[in-house]
Amino acid sequence: MQIDLRGRSAIISGSTAGIGFAIATGLARAGASVTLTGRTQARVDEAVASLRDKAPGSEVQGVAADLGTREGCDTLIRAVPDTDILINNVGIFAPQDFFDTDDDTWEQFFQVNVMSAVRLSRHYARGMKERDWGRIQFLSSESALNIPSEMVHYGMTKSAVQSVSRGLAKVLSGTRVTVNAILPGPTRSKGVLEMLKQNAEKQGRSLEEVEADFVKQARPTSILQRLASPEEVANMIVYAASEQASATTGAALRVEGGIVDTMA
Repeated sequence: MQIDLRGRSAIISGSTAGIGFAIATGLARAGASVTLTGRTQARVDEAVASLRDKAPGSEVQGVAADLGTREGCDTLIRAVPDTDILINNVGIFAPQDFFDTDDDTWEQFFQVNVMSAVRLSRHYARGMKERDWGRIQFLSSESALNIPSEMVHYGMTKSAVQSVSRGLAKVLSGTRVTVNAILPGPTRSKGVLEMLKQNAEKQGRSLEEVEADFVKQARPTSILQRLASPEEVANMIVYAASEQASATTGAALRVEGGIVDTMA
């Protein structure tokens, strides 16, 4: 199977590093013209230059905007009014005791993780529907179903994103616009690695030891028994964005099937 996205445009929110940057790289290598987004111009410029090195000859641009705000979403929409592929990847996470998580933190997580995707999808889905072709993906998580007790606020946002994805797929039923949620398990993203590094320093252990213990203790049903790489997550997303995935819509696509221990 040859995935060819030449002639297609893609926006990946939160794509200056980690999973988002891996997605942008995969889509660019498949031929799509790619728009990266990040909160600061410096980070965006650095990511654009890096992507051009990784995918020579690709069409790449960047937009600096805080997508956790209405104004930031409007900035992106003004800069790039239309797209064929929208990957709602931007998100934040942080472990925090339920009783110490205040209203402002709940609101921040909701605005960044959920409303950014709602605002962008609401705008870009209109054009996709009119052109009768498009791909919208929401980066959910196994935490949408296996809510982590150490960050209930994060799990809530991922459950909400999955609900929006399913509902929007129904809104666009009968069109050639597909909508799917992607559920990575534990991934070697920048945020996860920073958390594990902090734990390793506190415990006086190596990062490799702490990483292995994290999977065994926090995600014992993992079939991989390791953290997935951002590139492995991106591979699923690039396929779901392809012409070949035309019948895959309204789905929750798991990158690893062991974290939530069900057969379906």
